[in-house]
Amino acid sequence: MEKVVSEAEELPKAIVRRVVKEKLSECSPDYDFNVHKDAHLAFTESARIFIHYLSATANDICKESKRQTMNAEDVFKALEEIEFSEFVKPLRASLAEFRKKNAGKKGGAAKENEVKKKRKIEDSSAKNGTKTKQKKEDNHKEEEQVEEEQEQDEEEEENHGSE
Repeated sequence: MEKVVSEAEELPKAIVRRVVKEKLSECSPDYDFNVHKDAHLAFTESARIFIHYLSATANDICKESKRQTMNAEDVFKALEEIEFSEFVKPLRASLAEFRKKNAGKKGGAAKENEVKKKRKIEDSSAKNGTKTKQKKEDNHKEEEQVEEEQEQDEEEEENHGSE
């Protein structure tokens, strides 16, 4: 009896194939491996089941903490709980690297939105002819506050990643 998996639950076959091929070439760089179609299917199904098991365990940990939002720490604790603790350290390092690499993107987008908001305010004020010195000072203070909040967010992300 063949198990039917919804399309939403299927992992991308090309990605699974690439991961398997890369790992096999790392393990034996002098040997060219061929992986049968059934083996690829077995890898794909195994990865899908592992993700389900890990996410269910992390969800239980999240519920025990009386939270509705799962975070990376829940996943790390779940890995330890299902006896894959050897993955926690490299995953923490990978997550920290990911956050570091993407921190500039997140900050840049927020800053861009603030600039757009400021232009919109200036445009509407210019139309009405009501831009005063006080409004300019208020906008400047608001920009400084946004920048401080962004810096605090980045520091929190770095501190959380290094835990």
